Amino acid sequence: MNNKIKLAVAGAVLSAASVANAGIIIPAGDWTIDINGNVNAYAIFGDADKTKGTAPTGGLANTRDAAGEDRSQGINTGLLPSWLGFTGTTRQNDLDVSFTISFQPNASDNAVSGDAKTPLNRQAFVTFGDKSWGTVKLGKDLGIFAGQAILNDMTLLGVGAGSAMSGGSTTLGGIGTGYIYPAWKGQIAYTTPNMNGFQATIAITNPNQGNFGAASTITSSTTTALELYQDRFGIEGQVMYSWTGDAAGKVWASGASYDNTVSVNTDGTLVDDSYTASVFDIGANINIGNLGLTAYYYDGEGVGSTMMGGFGGANGHAVVGSKAKKRDSDGGYVQATYVIPTGTKLGLAYGVSNLDDASGETGSARDTLLESNERWTVGAYHPLTKHLNLVAEYNRVKSEAQVSSNETESDTFSLGAILFF
Repeated sequence: MNNKIKLAVAGAVLSAASVANAGIIIPAGDWTIDINGNVNAYAIFGDADKTKGTAPTGGLANTRDAAGEDRSQGINTGLLPSWLGFTGTTRQNDLDVSFTISFQPNASDNAVSGDAKTPLNRQAFVTFGDKSWGTVKLGKDLGIFAGQAILNDMTLLGVGAGSAMSGGSTTLGGIGTGYIYPAWKGQIAYTTPNMNGFQATIAITNPNQGNFGAASTITSSTTTALELYQDRFGIEGQVMYSWTGDAAGKVWASGASYDNTVSVNTDGTLVDDSYTASVFDIGANINIGNLGLTAYYYDGEGVGSTMMGGFGGANGHAVVGSKAKKRDSDGGYVQATYVIPTGTKLGLAYGVSNLDDASGETGSARDTLLESNERWTVGAYHPLTKHLNLVAEYNRVKSEAQVSSNETESDTFSLGAILFF
């Protein structure tokens, strides 16, 4: 992991003494190479203990499988994938220059052979700059909007929401139950120098594209097709102020804007309609002695409930002759952690992501359209050694549709370990 993620993980969950802030350092001529990362795996037990009516479309609570079984088990990585990162730094021509490349292998998959899962490739970027004027980053890294939300989520070292089945690249943590996934994006970003604790970042990001639902048979009135893509660079930015002392902490605000195009049904055929998706957030984290507190809130339109521009951002059931209509969404989470004398950090968190239906939206699809994903998390994170940490978590997720007779609830319990180097 790069240093930003590594330090945020350490501060989010563990006591400062339990995680090293650097990996394996190797001098190499003009360069200093940092080899770093983590390995983690969890036994995850799920119980889809309640389904009322029809499961909400976009709900994150586990549901019964095709055979009607409500219990599931799996061994998988958590929210943070296992990680192998290489960062090189040097000082040349009055510039601090660095590169980072990382790879994320998986703990398991569901293939009979056990080796069919494709690894992730989340980072490949270069930076250059100077403390007097700031830093420029070019390449693929964590998105700026909602980045602090995930980096301060205590489930980053655990599991959070998500299926108990093996084979997933990661679990969801608090994604979709408190914040929108910042994702990993190609970007060109500028970050100001640290000015007495204040820093700001502005970036253009890659216009990612996705097909969120296969096209269905077109009828005279509606369609369930929702093919969405972004047709210009995204714009993302953040301002943050941090301080030290007996009550150390930080406050931040960030935002993003994208132009999205979605396929809608206008006259019995699918045509493209465009809209602007925008969102902002605000958050704070403070640590007083052994107590850590985090509060976060976001509000947007056209951005959906889980991924930027993903499910639920716009009405995909547009009436013939109408245009796509954006849906509003908001949510957030609150979190409290406390380090007891054994060094174990105990945590409690509540998060929710809400999605409104579009103005004038009607039809049977609305009955099962997601209204909210809600999560409670209780976690214990124990530093067994300087680098190795044992983790136990309980997560309860409730998903409700716009029509309250359709909802699901599930419980997930996980036990595992994460090792940093």
